[in-house]
Amino acid sequence: MTENSENVRHKAEPAKAAVSTFAVFGFALAILCALAAVLSGPGHRWGWWDFRVGFSILRWAAYVGLGAVGISLVGCIRARPGGPRRGFAWAVLGFVTSLAVVGVLALKEWNYLRIAREVPPIHDITTDTMNPPRFIAILPLRKDAPNPAEYGGAAIAAQQNKGYPDLGPAIFDVPPDQVFERAGAVARAMGWSIVAAVPIEGRIEAVDTTFWFGFKDDVVVRITPVGPGSRVDVRSVSRIGRSDLGTNAKRIRTFLTKLAATVASSAY
Repeated sequence: MTENSENVRHKAEPAKAAVSTFAVFGFALAILCALAAVLSGPGHRWGWWDFRVGFSILRWAAYVGLGAVGISLVGCIRARPGGPRRGFAWAVLGFVTSLAVVGVLALKEWNYLRIAREVPPIHDITTDTMNPPRFIAILPLRKDAPNPAEYGGAAIAAQQNKGYPDLGPAIFDVPPDQVFERAGAVARAMGWSIVAAVPIEGRIEAVDTTFWFGFKDDVVVRITPVGPGSRVDVRSVSRIGRSDLGTNAKRIRTFLTKLAATVASSAY
C-alpha cells in the first residue's frame, strides 16, 4: 500500500466523537452526593463535624443530587447511541446513582416527618412516670449534654401517657437477683455499654449508641422486689434533640420483650 493510499484511508475514517461533558459531570456529581450522604452520619460519629453539619450535608446531598439527575439526563440524550457525543454509560450510571440518592433521602425525610407527627416531641421515656429510675454513674457522662438528666415531671408524663399508653413496668415471678443477672445479659446482647451494675441496688446504667449518627442515649434499669418476684422499670433518655422520634420507647419495649423471653426460657 502506498503512502498516498494510506493518507486517503485515514481521511475517509470519521473522527471519533468527543465524550459528553454532561455525562461525565453528572456522573461525578452523583458519586459526590452518594459519598456525602454515606459519610454524613459516620462523620459525626468519628468527630469530624457536629451533628447539625451532618444534617446539612444530607440536605445538600439531596439538592445537588436533584441537579445531578437533570445533568445526567441531558447527558443521556447527548450521548445516546448514534448521538453527537460518547459517554452514554457514564450518563446512565450518573442518572441512576443520583436518582437513588435523592429517592432514599426523600424517603427517609418523609418517614421522619411521619413519625414526628405520630409520637410526642419528648426524649425522656420511662416505665414509671411517678417515680422514674434515676441516673447516678452516668451523670458525669452527661455533664455537657444539652438535655438534662432530671425528669421533666407531670408535663412530660402526660405526653408520654398519651403517646405511649402501653409502656409500663414488667413483673416477673423470679427473685430480683436472677432478673438482675438476666437483665445485664440482655443489655449487653443489645449492644449497650454498661457503665454501672449494682446488684445490691438492682440498678444497671448503660449507654446505647445509635447506628448512623452515633447519638448517645442513656438507659437505667431498676429492679425491685415485689413479694417473691420482681418488678423491672426502665428509663431511656437522649442526650441531644427535643424529640427522639420514638427511639427511646422502642428501645424500652425491645429490652423488656427480650428480658421476658430470657426469664421465661431460664425457667425451664
